[in-house]
Amino acid sequence: MFSGIVEECATVVAIEHELENVHFTMKCSFVDELKIDQSVAHNGVCLTVVKIENGTYVVTAMKETLDRSNLGDLKVGDEVNVERSMMMNGRLDGHIVQGHVDQTAVCTAVEDAQGSWTYTFRYQFDEEMARRGYITVDKGSVTVNGVSLTVCNPDNDTFQVNIIPYTFDNTNFHAIEVGTKVNIEFDILGKYISRYAELLKGSPL
Repeated sequence: MFSGIVEECATVVAIEHELENVHFTMKCSFVDELKIDQSVAHNGVCLTVVKIENGTYVVTAMKETLDRSNLGDLKVGDEVNVERSMMMNGRLDGHIVQGHVDQTAVCTAVEDAQGSWTYTFRYQFDEEMARRGYITVDKGSVTVNGVSLTVCNPDNDTFQVNIIPYTFDNTNFHAIEVGTKVNIEFDILGKYISRYAELLKGSPL
């Protein structure tokens, strides 16, 4: 479980393909604090630390993860938003993030908002999935590359988010431009509510 409050950008230092799996070697400031089997979100994808050595750590992504996220597009030198799992004895500064990316979206616009930036993203809309809560709602929460954000101006297949300078500087939002593919996770609360509503339709109560 995560909060969507990115700790920093890690750097990809090596990529190794093994059958349909990909092993990513990463470097960040808190490598020495990590442990084997620990969960770390990478651009919003929960991955398990499988190796630690020489100031780097390794995580493995399987085919399902690569197909559903932008991790398969990573190259050596790329920056990845990372967040360790949420501690339950503190404040929840973002929102409840599972680290289970639903799909990717593509940036279609970046606008200067006089001190901040407005990003527009488009994702593939599916009516059946929308009924199950895979949607964005105005002022609701969405996770973009692991960053907890507030939705603005949602449509069937687009939404906007506003990025302040701190987030721009301390996440890989500063590398997102028109055409960039990002990972999105829709709000889990919306999914539960939508599922419950579907069940009530067929209930005799």
